[in-house]
Amino acid sequence: METSAISLHPAVAPEDQSRAEFYALLARLYAKAPDAPILALIGASEPWADDGTHPLASSWNALILASRAMDAEAADQEYTDLFIGVGKCEVNLHASHWETGFMAEKPLADLRSELAALGLGRRGSATMLEDHLSALCETMRLLIAGDENRAPAPIDVQRNFSRKRLFPWVFACCAAIENSSIANYYVRVAEFVSLFMALERDSLAME
Repeated sequence: METSAISLHPAVAPEDQSRAEFYALLARLYAKAPDAPILALIGASEPWADDGTHPLASSWNALILASRAMDAEAADQEYTDLFIGVGKCEVNLHASHWETGFMAEKPLADLRSELAALGLGRRGSATMLEDHLSALCETMRLLIAGDENRAPAPIDVQRNFSRKRLFPWVFACCAAIENSSIANYYVRVAEFVSLFMALERDSLAME
């Protein structure tokens, strides 16, 4: 009788599963413009209870309403204008740009070494650089929840990665999006990202 190996990974706590799902959503929203199904999915989400004292809840609810009102074609044009542009984008989504002012500098090389040590790396068919905000959010999702090939990473690994690779620049990037005159839907996205990352930073500091 043939047998196959069975990988047993620790169960992911509900709060960590929620964290991973938000990172997955953010990875999707920054990888490319939200299409109609993604907008509908967010728009159909349950609003959070909000008595006016929880900015993250208010921001999430505002993103739900914005997703219900947003047209997919308009979202696609906004994403293109903001993050791709013609010759130069309005807001750069790469960590190396924010940390050095240039693309693909030493921070990217260091990140690639760190990812290799974690057993992660860019797929051969991928065109997105590893220090793109979308790619970093996807990395955090994997570190938190794992997948069929890897167990969740210890909290220290999650903390160290986010401290080095996200927190030093993501707030400035979000502020640039919020302050852009051509941003509309992504103002709501960036506002939520900034508040979510602040919660992550503070929560991980207490672990």
